[in-house]
Formats: sequence, C-alpha cells, structure tokens
Amino acid sequence: MKKKYVAGLVLLAAGVLILSGCSSKGSAITNMNAKDFSAKTQQAGVVLLDVRTPGEFSQGHIQGAMNIDVEARTFLSEISKLDKNKTYAVYCHSGNRSGVATKAMAKAGFTHLYNLENGIADWMAQGMPTVMS
Repeated sequence: MKKKYVAGLVLLAAGVLILSGCSSKGSAITNMNAKDFSAKTQQAGVVLLDVRTPGEFSQGHIQGAMNIDVEARTFLSEISKLDKNKTYAVYCHSGNRSGVATKAMAKAGFTHLYNLENGIADWMAQGMPTVMS
C-alpha cells in the first residue's frame, strides 16, 4: 500500500513538472488588458485581427482590423495565408473566441500573438474607439 502511494506521488510530481515546463516555455500568446492591447496595436507592423463573425465585425470593430471568423470552416485555411513571423493582436467579443483563435494560430506556427482579455466588450467599456463598416 505504501509503495503504491509513493509511486503515485512520484508520478503526480513528474506530471506537474512536465506540465509546468510546457506552459512556461516561451508561450507565443500574451493576454493583455484593453489599455496594453491598445498600445500594442499602435506599434509598427502589428496586424490587428478580429475573429468575430462578419455581422459582428460590421456593427463595430477596432480601426484597422481585418476580419477572419474563427468559427468559419475556412478559418485554418485563411490563417495559413498569413505571415507567421508577424505580430498579431487578436480580439473577439469577450475573449473566448480570440483565445481559441490564438491557440490555433500558435499551433500553426505563429510566434507573436496578443489576445485582448475580455474582448471588444471591455475595450468599449473603457471608452476606446470603434468604427463601423
């Protein structure tokens, strides 16, 4: 009984070390609040990506954003056309879909990804501007 308990603890500790090593190794994704995200979007060369539906995008988006719907069947093929070495500032309505999008982009080899925590809803609550198309 004691051997099984010790073996279980060793396996648990090894699992924790492996998982913590994976999560801390230079993640390609940085989550940001609206203020920091706004500053990031002002940097030269940053591509602003709205991953909401085209309908949501047309009702108001951050100036200069391109729209690729993360829920569309074509999302992966659309992001495959993007330069993986560029920096992308990604947002959605609440931060959930942009989290999914940035994870998919990181898995596809993108290395510089910034996710707007709490999405454009928080952006607007902070009084930051949007435009309509």
